[in-house]
Amino acid sequence: MSDQVSFGYEDVAPEEKTRRVGAVFSSVATKYDIMNDAMSGGMHRLWKDKFVRRVKPQPGEAILDMAGGTGDIAFRMAERGADVTVADINQDMLDVGIERAIERGLNSLVWSNQNAEQLTYPAAVFDAYTIVFGIRNVTHIDQALAEAHRVLKHGGRFFCMEFGSTEWPGFKEIYDLYSHHLMPKIGKMIADDEGSYRYLAESIRRFPKPRDFEGMIRNAGFMNTRVELILGGAVGIYSGWKI
Repeated sequence: MSDQVSFGYEDVAPEEKTRRVGAVFSSVATKYDIMNDAMSGGMHRLWKDKFVRRVKPQPGEAILDMAGGTGDIAFRMAERGADVTVADINQDMLDVGIERAIERGLNSLVWSNQNAEQLTYPAAVFDAYTIVFGIRNVTHIDQALAEAHRVLKHGGRFFCMEFGSTEWPGFKEIYDLYSHHLMPKIGKMIADDEGSYRYLAESIRRFPKPRDFEGMIRNAGFMNTRVELILGGAVGIYSGWKI
């Protein structure tokens, strides 16, 4: 079983996970942001604002926003003057983001189809690397973290925001009920795709615990790592520095 990886509650071959995750995001791309609002009650917007405040993008900085898809994080960082490259393995998600950027009159962003595990960029070219609600869908998380470390300049910073399992008593049970039973039904109503949202809920449960994931970030070579938990761990903001 060591050559298998998780796809929701299933264990599958790595190439099978890559294929299935691609199908999930191609299916939900056009409804992705509407679904985020529906599933979080709009709170994802506040979490993303907080995340960008933690990143502190500066004018002229080169930032790689991996799994940036529809542009939510990139738009916020570009507004602060950063030079943002939006990368995603899924072209359908990128196409939605490009269309949204055109509607907003944002023409400074660079859009690139990239695999987080095998980036085509040379070493030490970015001041910051961000990935939001995307790393749990990567087939080999350790490889993606190693690539993040490689493409960052010395002194560069890594920031990740990801869903997790809350440990708050009472809220944990409500959250589990919601994510396993209501989230797929909402996906069916809004995106006509129950299966993809069932996977998204299951993938959260299979994601490493906060301290374990922080350990993976350290193992990739990052220093001064930090975890900031929201709603008892339902969301986590992770950071580290390439020193």
